[in-house]
Amino acid sequence: MTTTIPKVRKSAPKSEPPSRVRRGNGVMSSTGLYIATGVAAFLFLIPFYILVRNALSTDAEITGETWKFFPTDIQWGNISELFGDETVPFAQSLWNSAVVATLHTVGVLLVCSLAGYGLARIPYKHANKVFYAVLGTLMVPTAVTFVPSFVLVSSLGWVDTYRGLIIPGLFSGFTCFLFRQYFLGFPKELEEAARMDGLGYWGAYWRVVVPNSLNFFAAMATITFIAGWNAFLWPLVIGQDPSSWTVQVALSSYMTNQTVVFHMIFMATAVSILPLVFVFLFLQRWLVQGIAQTGIKG
Repeated sequence: MTTTIPKVRKSAPKSEPPSRVRRGNGVMSSTGLYIATGVAAFLFLIPFYILVRNALSTDAEITGETWKFFPTDIQWGNISELFGDETVPFAQSLWNSAVVATLHTVGVLLVCSLAGYGLARIPYKHANKVFYAVLGTLMVPTAVTFVPSFVLVSSLGWVDTYRGLIIPGLFSGFTCFLFRQYFLGFPKELEEAARMDGLGYWGAYWRVVVPNSLNFFAAMATITFIAGWNAFLWPLVIGQDPSSWTVQVALSSYMTNQTVVFHMIFMATAVSILPLVFVFLFLQRWLVQGIAQTGIKG
């Protein structure tokens, strides 16, 4: 008589619960993300540190062979020297840049948003041809239209005026393209309800579309304001008198063929970027949301 010995099954090794594994992977990925973000932030802040450090230094310390984390004697007098220089009216240049950038932003938003809304919503058999013509302007180099634009502005007597600095740049083909792409994805039901209440295209645009698109308008305003503030070549040609210089033209006056005033360049740069920092910090969340919405197709 044979006796059958039952087989003992080996128990499989216990595995970690899926939730615990996922939690561990999530912690590791979050830690890696924080490290990468910290490194990127550090690298991003290095130019700002160098800018502030050199702005509060002397030319000898800036160009010296040895590097110091901070200057031996902080030169707070560089600020008063910057605004007290009679040859370079820096305070007036800041005001000119603020006026030009603000009016340029308002004008571009109005003109390009109307053009983009018309191309996206108003039925017109040649709308696509007009849109392609607008895209064609993006392929034309700025140098090609620079001289004709200057001749036109000069013939109108707009040299050394706000009109000459602002009006020629009120239309942007790229901004018009972004507005068209955004309006193609805007809910048509809201506009149809507005037209049922008796509003036309202008009424629907002004009372319905604009109030519900403030995020995108804020994003475009941020980009346009920064571009207007940083413009250099056109203000350099139009603003021939020092009283009509913008901040970028004033910055260039500290670097000539004969001399380079390093501490003034760095101090002027540090002061000139403060408005952009405030604008970006105030509108950064709308900037991200608005740019994300430009790829919507209708």
